[in-house]
Amino acid sequence: MTIASSSPPSRLPLGSAREARTGPRPNRARARESGGDGRLAALFLAPALLGFVVFLLWPTLRGVYLSFTRFNLLTPAEWVGLDNYVRMVNDPIFWDSLTVTVEYVVINIGVQTAAALAIAVLLQRLTQSAMLRGIVLTPYLMSNVVAGIVWLWLLDTQLGIGNEIVAALGADRIPFLADETWAIPTIALINVWRHVGYTALLLFAGLQAIPNDMYEAARVDGASEWRMFRRITLPLLRPVLAVVLIMTVIGSFQVFDTVTVTTAGGPANATNVLQYYIYGAAFGRFQFGYASAMSVALLVVLSAITFLQYRLTRAGRSDLG
Repeated sequence: MTIASSSPPSRLPLGSAREARTGPRPNRARARESGGDGRLAALFLAPALLGFVVFLLWPTLRGVYLSFTRFNLLTPAEWVGLDNYVRMVNDPIFWDSLTVTVEYVVINIGVQTAAALAIAVLLQRLTQSAMLRGIVLTPYLMSNVVAGIVWLWLLDTQLGIGNEIVAALGADRIPFLADETWAIPTIALINVWRHVGYTALLLFAGLQAIPNDMYEAARVDGASEWRMFRRITLPLLRPVLAVVLIMTVIGSFQVFDTVTVTTAGGPANATNVLQYYIYGAAFGRFQFGYASAMSVALLVVLSAITFLQYRLTRAGRSDLG
């Protein structure tokens, strides 16, 4: 008699069965952790994003809209198309203000960059004292308004200590802030005094990324300090210097508070920079549409300058390799 054998049902090994039961769970756990991290990141980003939308994005879009309207706060905005831009192109005061602003930017950027670079190199090559860096940064801790008032007193034609020194040297007193020739250079140098320490520390931080081995090798080859500066420091500092220049140019085009507290646009519109003219049009004559058009024009100019600076200076690439 033949007995039919029947094989038992196939079963997975115990370990495989456990893996089959528990395998997907780690993936779900990772998904939950990833979702939790995303929500936490969104929570931390929410205040900054809200501030960006409320204080930057919405005012910018609102300003662009108002630049196509006639608006004075008392009546609803009236759409006028390109009338404000046509008026701006034909406004000689606008072009004069833009010329004055460019003059200020050239003096401020030229002197500030050269002085800041010299200070940064001296800090790196001679001393790295934290106390000295704090002293260099001290003027930056003062607001532009306070700095302007202090220098207004120091440079007063009759009572200022600056003119007292000039008179003691036997020269005629100089109306630094009351003369059309001296006013813009004086305001530019006041802002250089205030910002040069901060700019120098930014450049000093960039200098720290340059390896000392390069300087040591150059010294072995007999290179002078000036040659090392031209051949090593400037090329390798270029990306940081480019970013600093972009920041300082944008800030210089927006000069306002120093002019307001020292000269109020005078004498004879010699310091009527573009930001001060925009402020006068908006809050002095309530021409908010025209002021918005000039603001949009300034935004376009700054965007173009920033793009050109970024491309010409290759700010996104470093030679350190």
